[in-house]
Amino acid sequence: MKLEEYFNALAPDDIRLKGTRIGIESILYEYIYRSKTPEEIAEQFHTVTLEQVYATILYYLHYRSEVEAYLVDWLEFSRIMREKQQQNPSPARMRFRRMQEENAPKHLQES
Repeated sequence: MKLEEYFNALAPDDIRLKGTRIGIESILYEYIYRSKTPEEIAEQFHTVTLEQVYATILYYLHYRSEVEAYLVDWLEFSRIMREKQQQNPSPARMRFRRMQEENAPKHLQES
């Protein structure tokens, strides 16, 4: 089996593991930035096999510069989306915040 056969490129900025909805960025973020082992990653993502995790890491090692650029773009997109969500939270997020404030211990509310 060729390494590329493990993945579906839905768009230039959306590469997923075949048979799952998991993007390679999710696997690689855990591996690179959180220093998780392949076994820990496979356990975390229940729809992904250990073989798929290793294939993703191998793909990263084979195409390091391209995949690093892909990850940089993904991290920047994620940062922008978080900022937008903070500036314009959804009604559900607003309800959740109110619930948190209402349930906070009194000594924290007085600060």
